[in-house]
Amino acid sequence: MTFRVAHLVEGSAQLTLHDGNRDIPLTFLQDFTTSPSTLAQQLEVRAPLVFVGYGLVSERFGFDDYANHDVTDSIVVTISGLPEGLPSEEAAHLGRIKTELAIERGAIGVITIHTPEREAVRPFDTIRKYAKSARRMTWLSPEGRPNSTHQKLLGSAYLHYEAAEQLFEHVGFSLDDVWQQIADNKMPPSAELGLSATLSKASVFEEVQSANVIAKLPGTNPVLRDEVVLYTAHSDHLGLVNNSGNPAKVYNGALDNAAGVAVMLETARMFVDAAKQGDTLDRTVMFAAVTAEERGLLGADYFAHFPTTPIENIVANVNLDMPVLLYNFADVVAFGAEHSSLGDVVATAAEQYGISRSPDPMPEQAIFTRSDHYALVKKGIPAVFLMTGFQSQHDDEDGGQVWADFFAEHYHQHSDEISTLSEQYGGIRYDAGVVFSQINYEIGYLIGTAQKRPEWLPESYFGQVFGGHRATPMEQESHE
Repeated sequence: MTFRVAHLVEGSAQLTLHDGNRDIPLTFLQDFTTSPSTLAQQLEVRAPLVFVGYGLVSERFGFDDYANHDVTDSIVVTISGLPEGLPSEEAAHLGRIKTELAIERGAIGVITIHTPEREAVRPFDTIRKYAKSARRMTWLSPEGRPNSTHQKLLGSAYLHYEAAEQLFEHVGFSLDDVWQQIADNKMPPSAELGLSATLSKASVFEEVQSANVIAKLPGTNPVLRDEVVLYTAHSDHLGLVNNSGNPAKVYNGALDNAAGVAVMLETARMFVDAAKQGDTLDRTVMFAAVTAEERGLLGADYFAHFPTTPIENIVANVNLDMPVLLYNFADVVAFGAEHSSLGDVVATAAEQYGISRSPDPMPEQAIFTRSDHYALVKKGIPAVFLMTGFQSQHDDEDGGQVWADFFAEHYHQHSDEISTLSEQYGGIRYDAGVVFSQINYEIGYLIGTAQKRPEWLPESYFGQVFGGHRATPMEQESHE
C-alpha cells in the first residue's frame, strides 16, 4: 500500500490574532506549534474564535461543550486534556476524537491550549523540540486519496498557555479562571471570544510503500466458514533513529513487535498442523502482519477500511503486540476483556495451561485504545489485546518488575534487541513463548468452533458506541 508522508515547510507556519483592526502575530515554536498537513500542501484559514472548554460531547458522561454555541465556519479553541474521574479507556477514546467532534459541528480550525497541568507532565519545550522536524503520515486509498476524517479542517495549532491569555480579554472570565475551574474539577464555560485568527502553513509530500501481509486458513463448516477469526500483529518498529545528532541507529524492536509476529506465525503453524490431522475449524482463521502501527495504527486502519473479507464477517480480533517473554509468566492480561464475551474465552484458554487471566494492572495507560485492534473495534469488532501478566511461576522472579524494567529502559529504544536482552535478562524465554502461543491457539480454536460468535457486553462503552445496531449511523461516522 502507499503512504503519504508530510513535512512542514520551514518558515511557513503562521498564527495571527485579529482584534478589530489590530493584528497580533504569534511566533512559531515560541508561542505555538503545528504539524504538517497530509491533505493539502497549502492551507490557510481566517475565522472567528470560539472557546469550547475541553471540546467534549458525550451523552453518557453528560458533556456538551458546544451547547448553545454555533461554531460553523469558526476556529474552536479547546484546552488540552480531559476532566478528572473518567474511566481511563473511555477518556482515551474521547481525547482522540476532539477534532472530529469539532468538525462534525462545522468548525474549520482547531487551536488547543497547553495547560499548566500538562506542562508538569510534558513541558512545552519538549513539544518545541519535536515540532520543527515533525512529520505526519497517512495511507492513500486505492484511488490515491488520503485517509482523513479531517477533510474540512483548514488549520490547527497548539498554543502555549502564556500566549493564550490574550484570547480572553473580551469575555467575562480569564484563563486563570479556567485553570481554577479545572482545579475544582468543573467544566469551563464556553464563549465566543470576540477575536478572529488566521492560521496558515505549507507542507511537502513524499510517498512510501509498505505492505500488510495476510494469510488465511479456510473454515470447513458450510454455514460458518465465511465468518473470520482475525489475528493481528504489527510488523514495523521505529526503524532508523537519530537522537541528538548522534549517529543513526536501527531500532529493531525484538519484543515490540518481532515477538508478537513470531507468536502469530507459530499460532498459524499450529492451526495448519491441526488441520492436516483433521482437526479443522468451522470458521476461517486469518493472520495479518500489519504495517505502520508505530505511525498511528495505519496498516490496521487501512485493513479496516479495505478488508480482504467483508468486515461484517470478522467475528473477533486477537491482537499480539509486545509480549514480554523475559520471564515464565503465570497469568495473562487481555486488554478489552471486560468489553465482550472474549474475556471468558481467554480465561478458558489460559486455564488449560495452568495460567490465570488477571485484570488490567495499569488501567491509567488506557492500552485498549493504543494498538492495532482499536482500528477493528471502531468497526464494531470485539477484540482483545493479549499480554503476559505480572505474575511469575517462580518465587524468586518478579514478573511485574521485569516487565516494568523493560518498559522503562528498553521500550522504543535501540536496546530492544536480542544482544541487550540476552545480557540483561538472560535472553528471551522461548518456553514462555511456547505457552503464550498455545494459549493464543486455544483462543482461536474456541472462537472458531463455537456455535455463537463473540458478543459485546451490554454495559460496554465501546460496544454501545461501535457495536453495530447499538450505534446510530451518525455515531459511527463521527467516531471513524
